[in-house]
Amino acid sequence: MTLQTIDLVVVIGYAIGIFVLAQWVSRDKAGETKDTSDYFLASKALPWWAVGASLIAANISAEQIVGMAGSGYAIGLAIASYEWMAGATLLIVGKFFLPIFLHNRIYTMPQFLEQRYGGSIRTIMAVFWLALYIFVNLTSIIWLGSIAVNQVAGIDQNIALVGLGAFAVLYQLRGGLKAVALTDIVQVTLLVLGGLMVSALTLKAIGGAGGIVGGFTELTRRVPDHFDMILSPDNPHYKELPGLAVLIGGMWIANLSYWGFNQYIIQRALAAKSLPEAQKGIVFAAFLKLLMPLVIVLPGIAAVVLAPDLAKPDQAYPAMLRLLPPGLLGLVFAALIAAIIASTASKINAIATIFTLDLYAKRFPAPTAAEDGKADPAGERRLVLVGRIAACVSIVIAMLTARPLIGQSDQAFQFIQEFSGFFTPGITVIFLLGLFWKRANEAGAIGAAVASVVLSYVLRAALPDLPFLNRMSLVFALSLALAIALSLLVRSRADANRVTVQGVDFRTTTGFNAASLGLVLILVALYATWW
Repeated sequence: MTLQTIDLVVVIGYAIGIFVLAQWVSRDKAGETKDTSDYFLASKALPWWAVGASLIAANISAEQIVGMAGSGYAIGLAIASYEWMAGATLLIVGKFFLPIFLHNRIYTMPQFLEQRYGGSIRTIMAVFWLALYIFVNLTSIIWLGSIAVNQVAGIDQNIALVGLGAFAVLYQLRGGLKAVALTDIVQVTLLVLGGLMVSALTLKAIGGAGGIVGGFTELTRRVPDHFDMILSPDNPHYKELPGLAVLIGGMWIANLSYWGFNQYIIQRALAAKSLPEAQKGIVFAAFLKLLMPLVIVLPGIAAVVLAPDLAKPDQAYPAMLRLLPPGLLGLVFAALIAAIIASTASKINAIATIFTLDLYAKRFPAPTAAEDGKADPAGERRLVLVGRIAACVSIVIAMLTARPLIGQSDQAFQFIQEFSGFFTPGITVIFLLGLFWKRANEAGAIGAAVASVVLSYVLRAALPDLPFLNRMSLVFALSLALAIALSLLVRSRADANRVTVQGVDFRTTTGFNAASLGLVLILVALYATWW
């Protein structure tokens, strides 16, 4: 499969257009230069549509499109639980977490940990997140993205990898989060429309004269085992998605950590112009998550019928693109590139934010105020420069380590989930206790973080057949118990907790409540249908 001239025109047009748009929204007002609030939090002025679109654009990338389609090919619709349960999780984040974060003027997750527990855990978790974002998230995005580019456009994979990484860092280097978030509505629109086109054409190819509906009916008839949402213990993929754990077990732990306490995700909501605006954006993103299985998983399932002999599941989505005619192929390929670029840029910006504000600025603080009482302009410019340097260094490291770290995995999406699962239980414990239990202290938080990694490793070795979502539930319970015990046994410093919930209003608007109820009812209907 190769791109025709019209396809290349579409892709090049997208690349130029999104780059120019990013530079335009990044422009400085006359006489002003970017400070840390502008660069890392988009001046805390994002509207709801930018918050919601950017949440999805940061989330959906190559590891989602290529990786989750691959899991759809291997496992089936059950993998969609990661998308649908994320919608419910976002509602919890919007109602219970965001009010506390915004009331306390939080701009990074390590900063919250310092204000809640103390300085040591801020540094520990900042270093951890930097390592995770660079060596797991960035590497997986550009590696899987390069696979797609190679298979669709025939470009050498190494060239594709470097090209994707370089474009992502360059298009957001000037504007930071503002450049990313305010262009993401274009990226998400292209992503959703392109993905729906792929799904429609694959179903038409299966259904023939029956069209899309006939294709879906035929697909469910030919591969009925790929339409079980809740896998039984005798299913060969039960270890990856262990039955009810997706509804009442470990997936909640994974989702709360990812959507509530993950810098490159929550940073968009923290940059909203107000709490109600952030909550509207959260609801918008939650409904978009309901669409994602149609965009991502369904083409992977269709590939079971249309391309049954693939060497690796992760080849499913690129294989389905071969069904597209010239012109439309260019549009869908541009949508895939959009997802890769948007998510890569989001991770890069989060890395720059954490490195600059949580590590560099703590060791080399800029002057806090000039004579007029405002932030020192020279110090702010230095921090923005450090952030830009950190962004460039991070993508270079990811390019160099992508092949050895991710290249040998058959299902990269599952690899990412399981690797992250070593740390996720501890992170969830630390934040939940920090938000809702006054007695929690730094000793308990550090104990939970260490226990999460150690217990995950021990249980993985001792019980290799234990599904990793169930392992996460067990590790979460043990880490929670340890954190509570240490918090009760070890005396806290009197000034350790500077996070307050006094004055926080957890009430939400009628619109938020109605939308939340509607989303929950849709989820109930989906699981009742495909149980």
